[in-house]
Parts: sequence; C-alpha cells; structure tokens
Amino acid sequence: MLKIEHLKKQFDGQAVLRDVSLEVDPGDVITILGPSGSGKTTLLRCVSFLERADAGTLDFDGIRTDLHGADRRTVAAVRRKMGFVFQSYNLFSNMTALRNVTEGLTVARKLPKAEAERRAMAALERVGLADKRNAYPSQLSGGQQQRVAIARAMALEPDVILFDEPTSALDPELVGEVLAVMRRLAEDGMTMLVVTHELNFARQVSTRTLLMDGGVIVEQAPPEQFFTHPQQERTRQFLQSFREREGHVH
Repeated sequence: MLKIEHLKKQFDGQAVLRDVSLEVDPGDVITILGPSGSGKTTLLRCVSFLERADAGTLDFDGIRTDLHGADRRTVAAVRRKMGFVFQSYNLFSNMTALRNVTEGLTVARKLPKAEAERRAMAALERVGLADKRNAYPSQLSGGQQQRVAIARAMALEPDVILFDEPTSALDPELVGEVLAVMRRLAEDGMTMLVVTHELNFARQVSTRTLLMDGGVIVEQAPPEQFFTHPQQERTRQFLQSFREREGHVH
C-alpha cells in the first residue's frame, strides 16, 4: 500500500536520511523508535512532502512518484490520502474544536458545510470530545487538543495517518488519553506510522517496530521479537539505555 525506496535527505551537507526503504501494508501500525537526531521526524516529513527529499521513490495506493521531483498535482494527490498529527497540535487558536476539524474538509476538500460538520462530529465523537465541540484550544487541556488534532486527521478519511511524537509535548498524566485513542484507531484497522518514545505502546499496539539511528533503519521486527530478542547490538543498547532512563518499562 505504501512503499518508500532509497529515501535520502541532507541538511547543510549533513546526511539525515542515508538510504531508507520501508513497506507498509493496510492495517499496519508501524512504530518508529530511535535517539534524537536519528531521522525519524524527517522520514515522516519527506513522505508527506512537508520536506523535499533529495532522492527516493514513493509508491502509495497506485501513485508512484519521485520524492524529490514530484509536481504539485502529485503532492496534492498523496496528501489527500494522508493524515498528519504533529507533536505540537497545530490547532487554530481562534477556531472552536469543531471548526478546527471542519476547516480542512471545507477549504481543502471543498465539502459542503453540512457534510463537513457531520464528519467532524463523528470524528470528535470517536476521540471522546463531542461535548467540547464549541470549546477553543485555550479552553482544552493538552491531551484534549491533541485528540482534536487526531479527529482532524481522521475526518479526512485518510488511508494512513502519520504521527510525529504525538505525546511528547504532553504532561505525563495526559499521555494515556491520547494513546488510548490511538489504540482504538489501531484496533479499527487504521494504517499508522508512529514516531514515538512510548515503548509500552509500541510493544502492545504495533504490527512492526523499527529502530532508526544515524539516518538508517537499524532493525525492524514484530514487537515481540524486537523487544525480547533484538538482533542488532545497537537495538539492545537503545532499549537498555531507555529502560535505565525510564525505570518503568519492562
């Protein structure tokens, strides 16, 4: 369904993605782990054309394109099938939760207002925030704002949702409510690519977990194997240092 081949990206002469290839099947939940600066976020940003790759190809649901040279029409076609949830919510502060979700439907998708509101309300319902539809972001907790952002991505009815560290800006006690929504999405069969440092979530929800470091995929495996019998020394080091730091991931 989604195939990335030989993706490369440099910033100021520094290779951030060296040669990354990845295949995603419908219903996959792929969690991407790795130290800061390993290229995880850049991978998501290149796949969604928020960042232009230097090289690589993308095969996505019948669209085959060059990640460096894709024209605007192709970029728009790819983005129509993708949702993106950012670390920092990116909600419009002057719009209600409902309007934040309908905006992309009416402006980008040109849906009639009534249809946009129907889809937006269904999405807010799924993230448990139908009662907050008239609240502004400043009236919502960080966890609620992130759930609105997830509803906004879901309302577009994408084939895949990309999550970039969706819980890292949240207070610890709010992380669970966002992960619970993501877990339900996974159970409903939504295809997801998730950059995260929530190891328990990765272990319980992923179909596949991968470790990135130094701009390459070091290892990828089903979570049970990844967490209990990693093949690569680098993966073992990463998991060990993470457990020592967190002190609570078993």
